[in-house]
Amino acid sequence: MNQHKPMHRLWNVQRVEIMTTSLVTPGTEIGNVGEHQAGEGAIAIEDRIVATTTGYMRIEDGRIIVDASKSIVNIEIGDTVLCQFEKLQEKGGEARILIVEGKSGDVLPHQLHGHFHVTRIVDRFLHAVADAVRRRDIARAVVTEVEPVVRLDFRERKDCGVLHAICPPCGATLEARVNGDWNVMCPTCNYESYRALADNFGSGWANLEEGASALNLAGKRWGKEAEQRFAQGSSGRATFIAADVREDGRERTYFRFEGQGQSGGRRQKSPPGCRLFVGGLPREIDTEQLRELFAKHGEMSDCIVMTDDAGVSRGFGFVTYTDKAHADAAIKQLDGHRLHGRRIGVRDADNKEKRAKNQPKGLKLYVGNLPFDADEKAISAFFGEHATISEIVIATDKGGKPKGFAFVFIKEEDSGDKVVKALNGQELNGRRIKVDISQGGGKKKTQGGKSSRELRAIAEEKNNNRRR
Repeated sequence: MNQHKPMHRLWNVQRVEIMTTSLVTPGTEIGNVGEHQAGEGAIAIEDRIVATTTGYMRIEDGRIIVDASKSIVNIEIGDTVLCQFEKLQEKGGEARILIVEGKSGDVLPHQLHGHFHVTRIVDRFLHAVADAVRRRDIARAVVTEVEPVVRLDFRERKDCGVLHAICPPCGATLEARVNGDWNVMCPTCNYESYRALADNFGSGWANLEEGASALNLAGKRWGKEAEQRFAQGSSGRATFIAADVREDGRERTYFRFEGQGQSGGRRQKSPPGCRLFVGGLPREIDTEQLRELFAKHGEMSDCIVMTDDAGVSRGFGFVTYTDKAHADAAIKQLDGHRLHGRRIGVRDADNKEKRAKNQPKGLKLYVGNLPFDADEKAISAFFGEHATISEIVIATDKGGKPKGFAFVFIKEEDSGDKVVKALNGQELNGRRIKVDISQGGGKKKTQGGKSSRELRAIAEEKNNNRRR
């Protein structure tokens, strides 16, 4: 038996020596606890030693070490990174970290993407992230946090910001050139936009003493042209691919489906007064039934009942006549018409003045925690002599069942606080009712039509002017 023990040990040594010449990957068993210790690039799991990185194994002083085939970079606060923008949202975004300046190796998987906020892009008020950077732009940033996620700052230094950008419509490289609010331009298709530029944007383009970051127009407010584009929302920021940028004399031809007109297949806009809005429709009324009702008053070019994603009617629709006289006749005959027990409303969909007149007048109050059996009569009795009600709107689900709250319009617009104080917390059918002044759909209160971020930007601009 003693003669076999040295052979067994020799077999173990030979097995380890053979493995030293092999490339191992994470999870590979490379030794046994007791025979060796786990060194760098390895870990002991129960009685086994397992590789934790990809590389070549060696034994040194009784420890099994795996030398990584590629070095790993651990990003730290204060590091400078080069990154490429991948995800852009309204108030923040995400960039893929390409390299860490001054360090060689691969970035750890959980540090591969850096997050940033819209306020840390450039020293200028931005309505949205896409106003200063675009997807595929290459930029330099400083790491400000590493836990729980990596956070980037493009505003801290002048050498941080966009280093390279391509034209979204045609793919050509953008050049730095100031024209009003815009500081980059495409030499091929004349696309103009704004980027938060780093000093060495365009690989040493700038000859200015301050560098290309001086073209960011820090601290300045946007001009009329830029504000008009931003006011259009996401559609104003959308990028449309250039139809054709060649200029070689050939005639330009574009594909068009058969039957499409100059509008590219979109519905032609109806003449003023021909398009009607139909509200208050019972849920069981579909497009064909609506068409049958309105067809009696003239020729229609379009008719539809609007539905949700599940195909359930949303309670309103649109009817378009070919002649305004037919539309006027339909309004006269069908506005207030009873359909399956409900009165429908019919009006000119494009007439904003009439639309405003049809809106309930008075102060809008929110009435919550209502019993499900509470109807308009019960709500009117609850308000009693505290207010004069002009209209009650009880919220219901798709099946017409009450949701437990309603909106009440009262004529005493200047007495809303008194009504709320008198009725809030009072009982109706055994339930304490919540009454409050409606905030218009939950929109944030603003001063002079400006959001809190805009007001903060104006304040920062005033402070900067004082320092100067």
